[in-house]
Amino acid sequence: MKPLQGKVAVVAGGTRGAGRGIAMMLGKAGATVYVTGRSTRKHPSSMNRPETIEETAEWVTAQGGTGIPVRVDHTVEAEVKRLFARIEAEQNGQLDILVNDVWGGDPLTEWGKTFWEHDLQKGLQMQKQAVHSHLLTSYYGAPLMVNRKQGLIVEITDGTNYEYRGNLYYSLAKIGAIHLAQAMAQELKKHNITAVAVTPGFLRSEAMLAHFGVTEDNWQEATKQDPHFIASETPFYIGQAIAALAGDADVFKKTGQVLSSWELAKEYGFKDVDDRQPDWCAYFQATFGEKVDVMDLVQHFHEQRDE
Repeated sequence: MKPLQGKVAVVAGGTRGAGRGIAMMLGKAGATVYVTGRSTRKHPSSMNRPETIEETAEWVTAQGGTGIPVRVDHTVEAEVKRLFARIEAEQNGQLDILVNDVWGGDPLTEWGKTFWEHDLQKGLQMQKQAVHSHLLTSYYGAPLMVNRKQGLIVEITDGTNYEYRGNLYYSLAKIGAIHLAQAMAQELKKHNITAVAVTPGFLRSEAMLAHFGVTEDNWQEATKQDPHFIASETPFYIGQAIAALAGDADVFKKTGQVLSSWELAKEYGFKDVDDRQPDWCAYFQATFGEKVDVMDLVQHFHEQRDE
């Protein structure tokens, strides 16, 4: 029996990137996964990319789970409310795993600009997409868990601390996700519900592969452009991390914590799909020394991609 057989999950922002990897790995572990987002085959989102929620859901099913695509704009309260009403009806009130991965902030971030030079509306939209939407989704999802006195809520973020991430609006969004997890953990503690924040390392997403002009089959060619890409990881790495957490009977011991794909890989003993076990933090400490500020390098890679 698969470890998540009979479990019900929502991956908000499951169209591409980390969300897609998480949805597929939850499916591989046997879960029923509601894959939500704005990009559908009939109606692409403003991101203007080819990935869709239907495709992700099909891959969830192909992995051995049950994928259910639902178009939801998680910044629109009525759509979020309707999603969880549907889950309550279809799954008899059961919701075991909620992953908040809605982002879409890359085209909104103006790296290298101060907050007063940055486009204000883009900065505010980033908070709406990456903080407001997460709060809305948890607001309507958490009661299903509270009713059953169990569940796991995961906030996907970037980085494991509260340090500045090279751009005020970007920092506010990513740190906001961490604090959402920590604050929810406090209020959900008496209901036996776990809330954590989890960060990937240098994510080898569809967009990043396209940026370097490579595919997953020949991704190491990109190290000719940037040697640090050798430390990258696929979206399935953090996907396995979330699946491992969801299958851990003692996961409540981690509530309120900020976790990383590389540390969870060590703890649970999984590897990336290319049989590697990348450790983003250790790589930079070995390359630049113990005093390296990893978040300074976050800015570097985002700026490079935007060039």
